[in-house]
Amino acid sequence: MITLLCQANAVVGEAQAQALETLPASNVEHLRIRYDTILSEAEAEAEAEAEAEAGNPPRPRRPGTRGRIKQSPAYNLIRRLRERRNEVLRFLTDLRVPFDNNQVERDLRLPKLKQKASGCFRSDTGAEDFAIICSCLSTLRKQSDDIFNSLVLTFQDCPPMPQLE
Repeated sequence: MITLLCQANAVVGEAQAQALETLPASNVEHLRIRYDTILSEAEAEAEAEAEAEAGNPPRPRRPGTRGRIKQSPAYNLIRRLRERRNEVLRFLTDLRVPFDNNQVERDLRLPKLKQKASGCFRSDTGAEDFAIICSCLSTLRKQSDDIFNSLVLTFQDCPPMPQLE
């Protein structure tokens, strides 16, 4: 699955380099078929291992119990990848969607670090102000603006406006 997703990301990168707005439908369909095939093989492997007493099949409900049945991590991953196929492969159909969420994680790291260092924000207003400042700085960084000059302009009452697409 990792190999398939990396290959799909490479195909999307090539399409973006050629300034295409979408991938050809045949490419998308081919990648989806391979995705489904890999999941089917994983399920079949899990069932085969279940016969050998060491697999990852869905666990049955024991009589007299209620609630959700705890499943193995492998079974849960296979099920989640099958149920969320459209979300996992969204980057194939919408080239504006990034392959990974690393940028989101980087954007969340600073507030979590601040919270960890100080224990908490003293007020909701302080947390909101911190979020606004972090958001503005992140936007300036993503748009390759000079942050120092942008801060100087902000304190001179002419803050730079982000370029919206």
